[in-house]
Amino acid sequence: MMRTNGAALSPQEARTERRGTRAAYAAAIATFVLLAIFVVARQTRAFNIEALLPYRDDILKGFGRTIWVSLVSLIGSTSLGFFFYLLSASRVRYFRAFTDVFTEIIYGTPLLVMIMIMAFVIGPAFGSTNRALMGYVGLIVYITPYMTNIFKSAIASIGAEQYMAMDLFGFTPYQRYRYIIIPQIVRILMPPLMNNFSLIIKGSALLNVLSYRELFYEITLMTNNNFRFVEGFLLMWGLYLLITIPLSQVTKWIDRRWGI
Repeated sequence: MMRTNGAALSPQEARTERRGTRAAYAAAIATFVLLAIFVVARQTRAFNIEALLPYRDDILKGFGRTIWVSLVSLIGSTSLGFFFYLLSASRVRYFRAFTDVFTEIIYGTPLLVMIMIMAFVIGPAFGSTNRALMGYVGLIVYITPYMTNIFKSAIASIGAEQYMAMDLFGFTPYQRYRYIIIPQIVRILMPPLMNNFSLIIKGSALLNVLSYRELFYEITLMTNNNFRFVEGFLLMWGLYLLITIPLSQVTKWIDRRWGI
């Protein structure tokens, strides 16, 4: 803990500061809880969460599919992002140009448009009519340039002086990667990787346009049947937050733990 003028806080002052911070966060959380209660209370129809129970199995399956497609997309986009990083670092000008053009195309395309193009245009052109699968591919392709930039930043953080030091001490290639390069890259990669995972989870909701039965699709289908929009959409919101908030907290912990 530090004062604003640079002087260190005493132990008592540090404890007081921590208590004040916890109290402020508790008050902020209570504010949002009260806001949610107010919104629910203002509805013209009585709130009844039990009306969702007949659909719980479908909702749980949709929640599982959301996690599954997000994990697959994270692994796929990370692998493809590293491949495009290698192309961008190539001495072949065409590979570097191809990567730059690909990145600009993706940056200029909304995720929903990419999913639709992949499912209804590119997929059929290659003989694929599996729209859910092509939706996966669209999500992977969309996140790939963001992963590529993460690899660029992480690898660029290892300066030339570190390579000189490794040469000076006679490190073998294995020792270089095991003890110097990979630990630093992983430390820098983790926070943005978690952020991208959160982005993928939120983006997976767009797969509902392809009738892929993820969380958004299942709850929308349920609300269309029982008209319990308030209960359904609040539940959906809470389930997405159940995934994304822990990811955000893990990212912050990594920042603090590794001092990034």
